[in-house]
Amino acid sequence: MTRDHLMNTYPPPPVTFVRGAGSRLWDDAGNEYLDFLGGLAVTALGHAHPVVADAVCEQARTLLHVSNLYGTTVAPEVAETLDHLVGGGGQVFFCNSGAEANECAIKLARKWGGHGRYAVVSAYGSFHGRTLATLHATGQPQKHEPFQPLPEGFRHVAWSDVDALDHAIDPAVVAAVLLEPVQGEGGVIPATAEYFQAVRRLCDERGVLMIVDEVQTGLGRTGRWFGFQHFGVTPDVVTMAKALGNGVPIGACWARRDVAAAFEPGDHATTFGGQPLAAAAARAVLAVMQAEDVPARAEAAGARLRKALGALPDVGQVRGLGLLLAATVPAGSAKAIAAAALQRGLVVNPVNDDAIRFAPSLLVTDDEIDDAVGRFAGALAEAGA
Repeated sequence: MTRDHLMNTYPPPPVTFVRGAGSRLWDDAGNEYLDFLGGLAVTALGHAHPVVADAVCEQARTLLHVSNLYGTTVAPEVAETLDHLVGGGGQVFFCNSGAEANECAIKLARKWGGHGRYAVVSAYGSFHGRTLATLHATGQPQKHEPFQPLPEGFRHVAWSDVDALDHAIDPAVVAAVLLEPVQGEGGVIPATAEYFQAVRRLCDERGVLMIVDEVQTGLGRTGRWFGFQHFGVTPDVVTMAKALGNGVPIGACWARRDVAAAFEPGDHATTFGGQPLAAAAARAVLAVMQAEDVPARAEAAGARLRKALGALPDVGQVRGLGLLLAATVPAGSAKAIAAAALQRGLVVNPVNDDAIRFAPSLLVTDDEIDDAVGRFAGALAEAGA
């Protein structure tokens, strides 16, 4: 299949997938794979989940889109469920992706802070999106350089460094702190309860918002409904996407009701956000997640996967939470190991040069975990890790 008419924003794909079911994928040559990346933590219920597929089909036959100038019935129901899962007392804005959810959060923080209080502090190693604003919020300077000058108003501090954050939060100009519970693209590095509690305390003392980016970690992935729930804190704003639609694009920004009140009609909008098709997918996803108690499943399956990976002789450590894990490997070997795993029918991701990311379906079975670890062991041996 030719890719001549696609922009050159991704490297050539090693395989082309044409079908999926549960934790398995098939390529255009008929080869079968175990998917332990889940579309970058998106297909949390596995591929082609029948409840979600039926919901999408039924909604497509009923009503796809009318714009947010008019009301529809599904999105308010999804918003109510998300508010309950976050902890209650908030309101939701729907969009189409994690970057857009973070854009909403940044705009909300600026409107809430008022003129002059516009800066957002985030951490080095973070990833918050690819739009110009969320790219600058992302703490990876090498990604900034080709697109300078980027929008003003972003500061970066060392991850998990409370003193650095303390010095960066000038309440005269800072409106918010934006952090991930686990730095996924940064190498699957979890926060600690002590760090997040210190962040919450600093935000309260300086009168700034605590925004938690749950785009990759939210909705059961870490063994709780949201990653921040491991740490005994309550954020002011929470962003999410990825798993919410199980592959149908949808994102959401939740904010405490008094913070959300900073927005007035016309301050923020989206043509497609929360439209009936995406909202119907999200409603079905959340119903299955609640029925299956996916946080408990992720915690148990994650413990099994962590133990099995940690027993491999060529793995240095296993870090992360729930079913968002990284196995560390010798420096510079991650790409070769991931390629060897793909040849054995295992989809994983070299998140950096010494770590392999695992983010399988939250409904993954014990047998699938054992099979995946066996294939990964073979890949380690082949790559000479």
